[in-house]
Amino acid sequence: MTSQATISFADLALSAPVMDALKRIGYEQPSPIQAEAIPHLIDGSDLIGTAQTGTGKTAAFALPLLSKIDIQKSETQVLVLAPTRELAIQVAEAFKTYASAMKGFNVLPIYGGQSMDTQLRQLRRGAHVVVGTPGRVMDHLRRKTLKLENLKTIVLDEGDEMLRMGFIDDVEWILEQTPKQRQVALFSATMPAPIRRVADKYLNSPKVVKIVSKTSTVERIQQQFWLVSGLHKLDALTRILEVEDFDGIIMFVRTKVLTVELADKLEARGYTAAAINGDMTQALRERTIAQLKSGKIDILVATDVAARGIDVARISHVINYDIPYDTEAYVHRIGRTGRAGRTGKAILFVAPRERRLLRAIENATRQKITPIELPTRQQVNESRANQFKEKITSTLANTDLAFFQQVVQSYLEENETDPMQLAAALAHLAQKDKPLILDEKPAKGSKASRSRGEDRGNHSDRPSRDSQSFRPEREGKRKEKRGNVDRPPMENYRIAVGKDHNIMPGDIVGAIANEADVEPRNIGHIELKGDHSYIELPVGMPKVVFESLKKLRVRNQPLNIEQTDHVAKAAATSAKPANGKKKTYTKKPKKKKNKPAL
Repeated sequence: MTSQATISFADLALSAPVMDALKRIGYEQPSPIQAEAIPHLIDGSDLIGTAQTGTGKTAAFALPLLSKIDIQKSETQVLVLAPTRELAIQVAEAFKTYASAMKGFNVLPIYGGQSMDTQLRQLRRGAHVVVGTPGRVMDHLRRKTLKLENLKTIVLDEGDEMLRMGFIDDVEWILEQTPKQRQVALFSATMPAPIRRVADKYLNSPKVVKIVSKTSTVERIQQQFWLVSGLHKLDALTRILEVEDFDGIIMFVRTKVLTVELADKLEARGYTAAAINGDMTQALRERTIAQLKSGKIDILVATDVAARGIDVARISHVINYDIPYDTEAYVHRIGRTGRAGRTGKAILFVAPRERRLLRAIENATRQKITPIELPTRQQVNESRANQFKEKITSTLANTDLAFFQQVVQSYLEENETDPMQLAAALAHLAQKDKPLILDEKPAKGSKASRSRGEDRGNHSDRPSRDSQSFRPEREGKRKEKRGNVDRPPMENYRIAVGKDHNIMPGDIVGAIANEADVEPRNIGHIELKGDHSYIELPVGMPKVVFESLKKLRVRNQPLNIEQTDHVAKAAATSAKPANGKKKTYTKKPKKKKNKPAL
């Protein structure tokens, strides 16, 4: 048998058109997952493939399945389920690339957010391969616009991610709609119990291919944290960017509003940055990711949901501008770098009140995250000077300077000036837009914000009232007891998620903090029950925020938030209006506490 060290694509019985495409692309030797998985899929066996993202698993199923496509039949022969729109698009693009020598081949990605009319028209035209997210595939199956009578193979890509996102029941429903005689390939980075149960139920004597990386994704990533203190958070971020040697960066924040605000502020400071969040159209999201890939932008500011499925080779750094509320999200975030054997760097901003989250992340990853010292003013100045020198060197080597030499010579002849003094004056003029010396003076109007402490930020960093913010603020000076700020008065709410849905308190805190922009410290006690839970939130929630929380989903479960009955009764008895009209309930704060202004 051919050893894996010397195996080539020519040894894998792929079709001639697929081999032609591989030669044109320049692929020569398969990766371990490809070398082991392709023969089983060519033979028609069911397959369980366990390998990390970034190891070439898309080609591991795309190449053999394309080799078995009957190009003369326009019906759907391969269905690939992917957890995110971005991944569905990437897989569809891969199929198209590998099938470039197959005349008449059609692949169709289908996902939410895309025009249904466009998808219906393309499905009527026929697609040999359909790549879709579970929700949109279910829509088309119920409409009977996606027909699977002649399906040969179904691929479940990133099974553990589909489980994490709450799609596993949808996946099982789709599997029930497929023909009994079909091939099933399941790929997953890990194999948790629910995924194993699906495999046992729907796969027929599957072959198992397990590629164990020598180091995990997390181990290949240098992890550091900065404990927020002193400088304003944005200024600290800028200092770090000044001295870090980075290529591409994904920067994570908690709210959609902050993605845009932070990207704009980075642009104003001379960086090429763009925001990506759930409010953007799919076309704009795809264009932004393409710009990151091509190097037109260097920094992508994203929320967790918007960044799912992004796989860009040039990502050298992941910066957690806001710490995530659960460890799983952290691992997924930093997994955007250090892909396919490359190294990466992850930097985490941790406010003093968030140290417990840092400890939880360290416990989950079983790795110590090392603290970093913020670059000093001198280090920043040296970095700027070195970059300026590099520009001078590049200009001397690559630019025709004859005209400028004449101008300088003429100036020297007309004025008794030391050439060094002249060069210094020209350097000063050249660096006016980005001074080589760090100016630490606060910007106009921000003096008060600097004196309040770094992690609060200034008012310009906070969403406006028009952004549906629900952030209680206290009138007058903040009152502290043993270093802790008093919480505002609370109201009790019932939410329709609980232990039965594998919900953790961090999931609830993260979802509500992100949607309502309420600070985590202002979220009170959470009591998890079976199919529901109780939560304390500050008094006076604006109606628009309450309505948005009603529609919120946590781990794909609707929140369905409502005030508890005993609070409603308390409201009725505590407010006795003289005019007989119902009065809005507002719980009075305890004595000596400042009243929140909402």
